[in-house]
Amino acid sequence: MSKNVVFMVNMVESKKPNRNSPYTYSVRSWKQYCKRHGAELFVLSERIQSEDYMNANWHKLYVFALLENSGIEYDKVLIVDGDTIVHPEAPSIFDACGDGFCAAHNDGSYDWLLRSMETYSKFLFDGYMFPFYEYFNSGVMVVNKSHKELFSDILKCYDDNHVKIRQIQDTYHVGTDQPVINFIVQQGEYDLEILPYEWNMQDLARREVLDTELTFTNYGWVYHFNAIPSNYKLYPNQSTTPVQQWMEYTYNKLYKD
Repeated sequence: MSKNVVFMVNMVESKKPNRNSPYTYSVRSWKQYCKRHGAELFVLSERIQSEDYMNANWHKLYVFALLENSGIEYDKVLIVDGDTIVHPEAPSIFDACGDGFCAAHNDGSYDWLLRSMETYSKFLFDGYMFPFYEYFNSGVMVVNKSHKELFSDILKCYDDNHVKIRQIQDTYHVGTDQPVINFIVQQGEYDLEILPYEWNMQDLARREVLDTELTFTNYGWVYHFNAIPSNYKLYPNQSTTPVQQWMEYTYNKLYKD
């Protein structure tokens, strides 16, 4: 019997040691979400490609092959980043999506967003451009079997251009997998469904809602702990990262209090 699936990547990277340490809180929250909504959680912790060839975040694009090779029958698939936590009372995101490619607009630093678009447009996509307000964040995406070819195209783009892609990232410090996914979705004219911000609440510090009262939890369902400045620690004297501190604090407040 097929069911909806939540898919995550949670693996160690030697170049970014301990980056995935707080992801355990993400896994725990999504595990409870799946139990509540009758979905299946699939966490990829082992590499498919070597670290020298491909960073961990690109591995999300193997989702369809992994599910089918594991014998998992699926309907819709929610792909989430490991630095997200879902509210324990969140409704089903699968019901909020139609049959298109679903993701929320990347509502954060527009300087970084526009530089990412301009750089990849110039160096990888022959000047092709699309409206910035349709640029989505790849940390929360809902897809289905109709997108298998799309993901194959994205992986082929990486295979054909991985040296150039790494050069772009190292030189201009812009997005990694996210711009490439965006451009190929747009060029393919897929039915893009833009989810509201409540399904991927990004850049919480810049929005001034990342506080010990957890103000952000009053206004949405999925909390994305990205782009948190180094001076935004809950506990400045501890060596753990702001992401680690805020994810642990949020999880404990939402699920243990």
